[in-house]
Amino acid sequence: MQAQTDSLVIALDGPDDFAGFRQAARVLLALSVDPQALHWRWSDALSDQSAGDDLFAADAAGSLAGKALTPDMLDQLPCPPGQPLRLKAAQLGMLRNACCHSHPGRFALCYRWLWRVQQWPNLAGDALDGDWREIERMARAVGRDIHKMHAFVRFRPSRDAQGRELHIAWFEPNHFCVREAAGFFMRRFTSMRWVILTPQCSVHWDLEQLQFAAGGRAQDAPGPDAGESLWLAYYQSTFNPARLKEQAMLREMPRRYWKNLPEAQLISGLVAGARSRTGHMLEADALGEHA
Repeated sequence: MQAQTDSLVIALDGPDDFAGFRQAARVLLALSVDPQALHWRWSDALSDQSAGDDLFAADAAGSLAGKALTPDMLDQLPCPPGQPLRLKAAQLGMLRNACCHSHPGRFALCYRWLWRVQQWPNLAGDALDGDWREIERMARAVGRDIHKMHAFVRFRPSRDAQGRELHIAWFEPNHFCVREAAGFFMRRFTSMRWVILTPQCSVHWDLEQLQFAAGGRAQDAPGPDAGESLWLAYYQSTFNPARLKEQAMLREMPRRYWKNLPEAQLISGLVAGARSRTGHMLEADALGEHA
């Protein structure tokens, strides 16, 4: 029985479910499902759905139209034999990052590009293709977000319910990048139990595995401690006004991140002091030339 595809809802596990997207796309491409027939959703969007609904049930005409299908359900559909679509590792990486972007149409865009490449294979190498350029733009934005998360997460010591040491950080990413960024912290802080809270989701390293949970709030993270005062003193002592480049600093450390960075409370004063010292130096040089 061939599935009718007037309107299919693909239900992913979450807003960053690239594995589910990839699994679903493989089946949908094998069935030559037109991108315009698909609506991509994730678990939060389907949370009001009854758990007893038979989402895979076809109607009397054998149509799957309007049904919400998970990638695992799609795997049960009979697919015609064919050559799977193969991509370069760099292209797959771009798609993975793009699927973590906050734009609501990210999955539709990525599937549309894959479907077009299947129809016209030469598109896979067209760097000027409109869909691909948008995928690259989204992927780069997510890559920057991951980089900022690696750079600006600040852990503060706390204790869990059993009294064990637990380091907690609060971060506000622009995109759904927590899962992609978490491996960095696991490798860097392998021997430390930690939690990173974000509005979208949270990640916990228990010394054995990463565990992901619902998002948190800034007030769930601990406040400053004595160790933070030492860090601020060190930051202030190592600040070199002669090497200050304000525009470069703002590009690397945009103001939106300052509220969650302990050292940010010092930046304005340090910058103002550097400007004053530079002005005095220039004034002294000018007076020396006229002496």
